[in-house]
Amino acid sequence: EQGQKGRWPAYVHHDLLPRIHGFELMMAAYTIAHLKLSIAFKQTGFPIFHKRLGIYLTNSLEQAGPQTDMFSLGFAQSIAEEAKQAAVIKNEMPIMVVLGNPPYQGESSNKFYTGHDVYKVEPTGGKLKEKTSKWLNDDYVKFIRLAESLIEKNGEGVVSMITAHGYLDNPTFRGMRWHLMQKFDEIYVLDLHGNSKKKEKAQDGTKDENVFDIQQGVAIMVAIKRAKSKNTQAKIFRADYAGSRAAKFEFLEKGFEAVEWKTLIPSSPNYEWTVRDKKVGSEYETGFSVNELFIEGGVGITTAHDEFVISENREDLLKRFTAFQASERDENVLLKKFNVKAKKGWNILNGYDNIRNADNLADYIRQVSYRPFDTRYIFYEDRLVWRTVRKLMSNFFRKNVGLVTTRLQKENPGAFVTSNIIAHKVFNAYDSNSVFPLYVYQTDGTRISNLKREIVADMEKVVGKTTPEDIFDYIYAVLHSPSYREKYKEFLKMDFPRVPYPNDKMQFAALAALGKELRELHLLESPTVRKYITSYDVEGSDVVEKITRKSDKVYINATQYFGGVPEVAWNFYIGGYQPAQKWLKDRKGRTLTNDEIEHYQKMIVALVETDRIMKEIDDITLS
Repeated sequence: EQGQKGRWPAYVHHDLLPRIHGFELMMAAYTIAHLKLSIAFKQTGFPIFHKRLGIYLTNSLEQAGPQTDMFSLGFAQSIAEEAKQAAVIKNEMPIMVVLGNPPYQGESSNKFYTGHDVYKVEPTGGKLKEKTSKWLNDDYVKFIRLAESLIEKNGEGVVSMITAHGYLDNPTFRGMRWHLMQKFDEIYVLDLHGNSKKKEKAQDGTKDENVFDIQQGVAIMVAIKRAKSKNTQAKIFRADYAGSRAAKFEFLEKGFEAVEWKTLIPSSPNYEWTVRDKKVGSEYETGFSVNELFIEGGVGITTAHDEFVISENREDLLKRFTAFQASERDENVLLKKFNVKAKKGWNILNGYDNIRNADNLADYIRQVSYRPFDTRYIFYEDRLVWRTVRKLMSNFFRKNVGLVTTRLQKENPGAFVTSNIIAHKVFNAYDSNSVFPLYVYQTDGTRISNLKREIVADMEKVVGKTTPEDIFDYIYAVLHSPSYREKYKEFLKMDFPRVPYPNDKMQFAALAALGKELRELHLLESPTVRKYITSYDVEGSDVVEKITRKSDKVYINATQYFGGVPEVAWNFYIGGYQPAQKWLKDRKGRTLTNDEIEHYQKMIVALVETDRIMKEIDDITLS
């Protein structure tokens, strides 16, 4: 332009290239980056490079040192030099713009990096009060912190990254959001959604696709820090786009200025970067959180290898561990023989040693609520199961019920009920599930209510003397109210559900009665579930092969079917699952027993009745 084309080579050499730096860990991507940049510059008319491009083969999170896994390739010295030059950039060069698409890896391999520990704090000060803050150890969180620290060192600049979108509203990330709000002047987040596990839809009802070939939804963050700014807290702006991948690319091509940004005013305690109705939020907050009501509660069991320690058949599980006990004490032999993957921090030999001399392996077997209406058996041994959560789960070794829900309601909100120990995905496939027992058992075998006395007292001021069971059932009814779920859906995504206090004794009694019906249906204890509305008329192999629904018939193979299965039951969701479909899919290739054929028909009754009762709950005022 303006006859200045001749200045371009000098500008690139002396002004542009010295300011472009890149860090890449993978050799292939490192090579491709060089090629693409070279091609891009040549397309501008830039003739030839007289110096190397500032792209370094290094781990961005490491301060210095070579990549030792490359030593065997014979260029350790070159790699060491790369790392040295990269360290100079990280430590001495002023950086004004940081761009990136970092890895998303919950189990970070970069455990040496601890800079992100500044996010593990409460906005009010002090250590983050979370039973587990492991989600903050995801690699993308560490890269955001690295980028932030580079801009902070320079005093001004811009961070722009596309990462997993969990940090936008997950309560565990409240310290991270608060910290970033203190460090930048403006933060723009564009949530591109695309989480395949959530099964989200675009506004027009079409499928929501990811911009990458991954399951995790993503978001773009642009954070701006201005020099000598007097702002005490960042202004937060948000936009959302859901739809097909092609539509998202087309939308992004329009640029930053074309986005319709909404101003957010994040508030305590979690400072979520989401758009919510303040009036509805204030009303929601007047209720009590189930996490506050129940004194004891926590996440379900994590096995790390369900197929090894969990089975649909008790005898099969006992035979498996009888064979395991009798096997050779060799880690590789055991892993291969029982088709178990090795896991860092877990050694199969520890469990083997624990049961090697056990006289009765059956003592280790317990029932576990695995999915809605799907009770299985688990070999419940502390060294073979990754996390047994024994202190909490022991409350279900005797008669008890527990409320199952999730802290983050990313899928269909609500709750389920259990009388057994639970797997951590029993209700919701996306988030870890928590269980709150109604009673806690003492060491002498006695049990006490697990409900906080202060909240019970507040309720009894309105409804009179009541029982733990009635309070449980009241809560269970409220959490199954369609109008409650719709009205508070944005708030149910952010933390454990809050339940409104009852208006009066009559309302409380009516809801508790409906909640009791639901509880007994979901535990398949209600006499109603034996009043079948379906049929199973055709004799055959009983093998679940191809599952199809034609009219009201659910075929498990070419000839056999469950007849009279209503559409409402077939498509009904409990949490993140459609039990009428999920239960059969999980048994594909298996022969159904008579008990299982009966169980499926009971489940269909329970689902139809649940739909009916949910409508009745909405006939009772919850406001």
